[in-house]
Amino acid sequence: YVDANYPQCLLRVAKFRGIDRSEFIDNRQFRGNAFYLLQMAERFLIENLPIAGRIVPGSFARVDEPLYPTEALREALANAFCHRDYTIGGGSVAVAIYDDRLEITSSGSLHFGLTSQTLFEHHESLPWNPLIARIFHRRGIIETWGRGIYKMVSLMERSGLPTPEIQEAGGCVAVRFRASRYVPPTQVSRNLTARQIEVLALLNNAPDGMARRDIESQLPMEASGRQISNDLLALRELELVTQSGFGRGSRWHLRR
Repeated sequence: YVDANYPQCLLRVAKFRGIDRSEFIDNRQFRGNAFYLLQMAERFLIENLPIAGRIVPGSFARVDEPLYPTEALREALANAFCHRDYTIGGGSVAVAIYDDRLEITSSGSLHFGLTSQTLFEHHESLPWNPLIARIFHRRGIIETWGRGIYKMVSLMERSGLPTPEIQEAGGCVAVRFRASRYVPPTQVSRNLTARQIEVLALLNNAPDGMARRDIESQLPMEASGRQISNDLLALRELELVTQSGFGRGSRWHLRR
């Protein structure tokens, strides 16, 4: 796709380290038609979403699946392309992944008297770009009954996650998905070991930090003190944990 052919059909995707925009892990832009951009957004999410494990009731098996339900994310993406304001120069649909949330934003504002609150109430389907919505409907990407928000809420609740948040600010509309729990990364600049992931999970549940000996005693796998010390130093080098104090009084904290 040539940029000149689609000057305002822009998708921006990014993954950040932490919970703000201070450091990129991945940052890309795509231009093209709505189908192409939707495909690129979905591919980016598949490549970058953390995997969370859950236990299915009545079964000992653990199910590994993306942290956020993919169908809810697809619904939010489709809505963003159908409702964004294409008359805004430099406008876009954007996908941003943080450690604690995922945000899908689209340029423009809410229309037809709708607000962030009334979107969760019964309302008619009034797409700002009806031609795009009609084509998406014919392709089976969206419905025509204004059930997109209800569908996202239902899918998130079914996965045990909080209701999506919708915010209108700064000339754009953002749909925010939050995780109900911390999911340790499996890969940062390099793959983490299973033991390092368990260490991060322990530190997440210790707001005041933990001493190395406490980590060793609570770790659900055998490891020597030297191995845990090496893991902590490696995690500190990756900027995933911090250390306070010195010597035996030293404590380790999850970097948030």
